[in-house]
Amino acid sequence: MSLAPEQLARRRFLDRFGRTPEGVAVAPGRVNLIGDHTDYNDGFVLPMAIDRSLAIAFSRRDDTTIDLSSDLGDATFGLDPVTHGEPSWSEYVRGVASTLPVGAQRRGWDGAIASDIPAGAGLSSSAALEIASALVFEHVGRGSASTMDIVRASQRAEREWVGMDCGIMDQMSVAMSRSGHALLIDCRTLERTLVPVPDSIVFVILDTSTRRELVTSAYNERRAACERVASHLGVAALRDVDADGLATAGDGLDPIDLLRARHVVTENARVLEAARALEAGDGERLGSLMNDSHTSLRDDFASSSDALDAIVEAARMAPGCLGARVTGAGFAGCAVAAVRAEDVDGFISHTTERFRDETGLIADLHPCRPGDGATLRLAERPPSWR
Repeated sequence: MSLAPEQLARRRFLDRFGRTPEGVAVAPGRVNLIGDHTDYNDGFVLPMAIDRSLAIAFSRRDDTTIDLSSDLGDATFGLDPVTHGEPSWSEYVRGVASTLPVGAQRRGWDGAIASDIPAGAGLSSSAALEIASALVFEHVGRGSASTMDIVRASQRAEREWVGMDCGIMDQMSVAMSRSGHALLIDCRTLERTLVPVPDSIVFVILDTSTRRELVTSAYNERRAACERVASHLGVAALRDVDADGLATAGDGLDPIDLLRARHVVTENARVLEAARALEAGDGERLGSLMNDSHTSLRDDFASSSDALDAIVEAARMAPGCLGARVTGAGFAGCAVAAVRAEDVDGFISHTTERFRDETGLIADLHPCRPGDGATLRLAERPPSWR
């Protein structure tokens, strides 16, 4: 059996720095069950944390240098000031260092990173790195930031430092999820509602093995289209528009922009209904809403792909499938399916085989149960403050 990221990070730290780490910050990936591209429109989302995670084993330093080691390379940078640099993954840590409120001490640290969240798959590997890094910065700097402060700083790191104009869903779900539940988030008020996931329904992540780079993808263009429509309609965000209002406001709008907005408006309604269906254990209704969501993402928002469409179609034809849809920002990466618990094994084998036959690609399918958000685990006898 392979080691979990926490154990791998501890081992890498010992090998790289020659001592036992002071602690480990662990942050999960997340899968969004429904509600993609609604978060930056002040809408609703329904994600949950998954049993894939990123871990940073760390110990503080006596200076203001950050020294990091990972499978993707090493990175060293200073805090006075923080600057952009290589490798590219370190930009997420640098960004957090630049946006997180400075604690009582501005301290450097050594860190070793390990992760089993596939990068670029739509499972929030970047948000996991941001949140885990923020927990370390807070601990070694003896800061007093709240969880929401950490969430906001991590979102700002991705938007202002990395250049990915994301909503707040990823960081909130990585930091605030709870075991056994999905997390219904109102992205305007930031109100959170825990929605229990019944044992009768298992969510299966469908990784197509295709990847995309969000900063250079059409993500930011999609956001701009939504903002143009909201401005045309004189509202703060598409959250403030219903389907009837959008249907009567088409004059003067670019037809493509109108399609993008239609997805957001109809998706918001689907999220709220899906949360009710999940809480009631109504798998059939939940699955139907997921299917409708995929159609909307494919046809109106144009954020699916041939591989994603193929794996969703293969999943829907498999035994026990209640519904399936692309998840995350789209364009490549993963879909998610709701599956009857007793049919998971047959579902996985059938979907994998059909997808391979249709595309020649080997998919990675794994069921997941909703887990807890990020946590900081300290050694039993942490080093005294220096």
